[in-house]
Amino acid sequence: MAPVAVSDGVGETVRLHATIPPAAAGRRLDQVLAELFPDFSRSRLQTWIRAGQVRIDGRPARPRDPVAGGEEVVVEAVAAVDTRWLAEALPLQVVYQDRDLLVIDKPAGLVTHPAAGNWSGTLVNGLLHLAPELAALPRAGIVHRLDKETSGLLVVARTLQAHQALVAALARRDVRREYLAVVHGVPTGGGSVDAPIGRHPVERTRMAVVAGGRSAVTHYRVAERFRANALLDVRLETGRTHQIRVHLAHVRHPLVGDPVYGGRPRLPRGATPELRALLQGFPRQALHAARLALAHPRSGAPLAWEAPLPADLAGLLAALRRDAATVGDRG
Repeated sequence: MAPVAVSDGVGETVRLHATIPPAAAGRRLDQVLAELFPDFSRSRLQTWIRAGQVRIDGRPARPRDPVAGGEEVVVEAVAAVDTRWLAEALPLQVVYQDRDLLVIDKPAGLVTHPAAGNWSGTLVNGLLHLAPELAALPRAGIVHRLDKETSGLLVVARTLQAHQALVAALARRDVRREYLAVVHGVPTGGGSVDAPIGRHPVERTRMAVVAGGRSAVTHYRVAERFRANALLDVRLETGRTHQIRVHLAHVRHPLVGDPVYGGRPRLPRGATPELRALLQGFPRQALHAARLALAHPRSGAPLAWEAPLPADLAGLLAALRRDAATVGDRG
């Protein structure tokens, strides 16, 4: 069940309720709770357990206690400020803001969350400077993330109530997320990829289509065709790690510039040196979160935004169009 937030006049209280699935029998309580409530870190859940703010069938417990399956879990805890992440004044492009939401147009190259090797200069650091109240929210209010080298729109909740509503809307697939992608090869038409995604069985830093992975569905249509490439409109139905990158590579149309899933660039015959250099050396995956639509978490009013193509993708498309037009003129 999604978290419910209520104001207590000082901070905000997180109230969670769930039933531990039978399949979890024998596992540690903190591990199971981290899966049941993925918006909260395992360390935060451990703190709440130790503080007696987690009850299992009405009784306190310890993080390492094994579960039997079928227990009722109730969490009631004050959302403390996360002091690990520092606020920084960063030049964020704010597309929309009100007391419940922020929508950011993220540039390529900006890491979303601080982590080992990237404790500063991330989107979260900039958000905490812009809206300090985000320090008390799960993942600083970010309910869906973009990879470091993916540009475009990302929504941030500013309250626990808004966070709850947006997480629930994502789970119901009521948030519309549309991307523009430049790929190798030219699909004959649009289609859908319905294939589960999980960790690569050998290369653990990669994702892959694997049996037993989490359900993942991606829809795409061809927006523009070039000689050896295409511009696709892509819509996410689910939101798995690297989903678009993995799914498009799975159907043999990997993203231009993707260093992990892209494979060898496919060059049109007789391509100009300019185009060859762009396709072989494009510095990031050619993926942009172009459109976002959702119902406002407080009022229910429909909201929608668009983010223009950044200069690098616009330049790549311009070169592909010149190449196609030159060959067409010759023909």
